[in-house]
Amino acid sequence: MTEATHNIRQKKRRFFRREDLALYVMALPTIIFLVMFAYAPMFGLIMAFQDLNITKGILGSPYVGFKNFEFLFSTTDAYVITRNTVLYNLAFMTVNTLVAVIMALMLSELRNRRMAKGLQTVYMLPHFLSWTVVAIVLTAFLDRSYGVVNQIIIATGGKGMVDWYRQKDIWPPLLVFINAWKGVGYSTVLYLAVISGISEEYYEAAVLDGASKFQQARFITLPHLRFVISISLIMAMGSIFRGDFGLFYSVTKDSGRLYAVTDVIDTYIYRGLTKLSNVGMSTAAGLYQSAVGFIFLLGANWVVTKIDPESAMF
Repeated sequence: MTEATHNIRQKKRRFFRREDLALYVMALPTIIFLVMFAYAPMFGLIMAFQDLNITKGILGSPYVGFKNFEFLFSTTDAYVITRNTVLYNLAFMTVNTLVAVIMALMLSELRNRRMAKGLQTVYMLPHFLSWTVVAIVLTAFLDRSYGVVNQIIIATGGKGMVDWYRQKDIWPPLLVFINAWKGVGYSTVLYLAVISGISEEYYEAAVLDGASKFQQARFITLPHLRFVISISLIMAMGSIFRGDFGLFYSVTKDSGRLYAVTDVIDTYIYRGLTKLSNVGMSTAAGLYQSAVGFIFLLGANWVVTKIDPESAMF
């Protein structure tokens, strides 16, 4: 046996170890799921470059190159929907992360465990509501005729009867608030789980050194949270070109008067599909969003690697 053959066999033995067989079997369902629902469907990406004809099928439809991608870039709305999508996602990432970290720090200081658990439940509940339910609740406040807001305005001597679904100025901050209200609870519980795993010895030593609560949070808690925060932000950057369809379509009731401040790539594509029924265009838009998101994810991970290599994903 040559030395090269011996080295190859040694590598195989290290890669496929009998003692890890149980782990391979446990991973098998996940691998099968990914192959079936994540990798196999990638074959359909060729529709982004075709004029899809259902009768001819994917393999028989004619290729049109990058013509399907022109839908997103040949319109005057391309700048507006791209700007809205990116800026809203940046606002969501910034506000949600800050609020979630602050709430986690506050909850971690509660000594009444029952109250802490109760508050966690309250904060978490909106996460499980669908955007349709959120839209209905918001309508109860903003409805022109029966909304709570207009009723309060009338009761205080105002004119009332304001059609809030035509007031563009209020919607950017309102959407950021609604997104935070619905999603911050989940992130809070995640950060709180990390905080609960920090050894009490760090805080005891800090107290002996005379550190205040703010100093303990700054020099002990936040450094332990940096890894989870970095991973969350990197993952969010991968979806920066994707708008939450339910938020921007259902909550705003797809009001045409609000398109300038609420229209994102996903809602724009949806309206294009309902009017044109162009599957190739939809596939092209999805491929574009995924490709750009992947580039942003790699870029964010590279930046984190330069700042703090231990907090990067890979």
